[in-house]
Amino acid sequence: MLVAAAVCPCPPLLVPEVAAGAAPELDAARAACTDAIGVLAASRPDRLVVVGPAEQEGRGPHLQGTRGSFRGFGVDLDVRLGEVSVDDGDGTGGMSGMGAAAERRLPVSLAVAGWLLGRTEWSAAPLEGLGVGEPLAPERCIQVGGEIAACADRVALLVMGDASACRTLKAPGYLDERAAGFDADVARALGAADVAALKALDAELAQELKAAGRAPWQVLAGAADGAGLSGELLFDDAPYGVGYLVAAWS
Repeated sequence: MLVAAAVCPCPPLLVPEVAAGAAPELDAARAACTDAIGVLAASRPDRLVVVGPAEQEGRGPHLQGTRGSFRGFGVDLDVRLGEVSVDDGDGTGGMSGMGAAAERRLPVSLAVAGWLLGRTEWSAAPLEGLGVGEPLAPERCIQVGGEIAACADRVALLVMGDASACRTLKAPGYLDERAAGFDADVARALGAADVAALKALDAELAQELKAAGRAPWQVLAGAADGAGLSGELLFDDAPYGVGYLVAAWS
């Protein structure tokens, strides 16, 4: 049964080493993510499942200890779910191999989650990750969420995903007048723990607006169905023209 959830954005810029000189611009978002993860820890879960958007090679389950990296963004920083390591000079990131878990790389969204969990020194429960494809049908997302909720007596979810990327002229998806309304609807749903509203999100519109969080949010909706959780919106802004939302459900 789902007992708590945290919703966080997943831009690599959340990691200060990646953002470099612009790092202070997302300090408020980082603080909100820390608060949301604190709600997860306080729920005393038996298991934490981290869900985030992924390209084809990153889809599917990722075991605790699976490795991710920010080297593609010019930073010698590696992560595992729950652990962060700066490169020690030999290219290994200072971490020994962990068999199959170390061979498969985390998608970027789960690498950001790994950094957030490492930052908060997560130790409340065993965890695992799930990369979901952005085109995944709402019905399938909801089904997956229900399966996650049934995997333990007390399940917590860390849900990674950005809202639209079309809020300004300089946004990655350019300006789309529909983006602000879409993001406002999602913010209201996350703040109210409105499962029905999340289930009803338009997948086609979300894809047009480059809202990478749509599928993970609908996985959350499936997991929370019948759980009776309440929600709180902790952060709502669109730096760089991309909607970033942080919420906590308990």
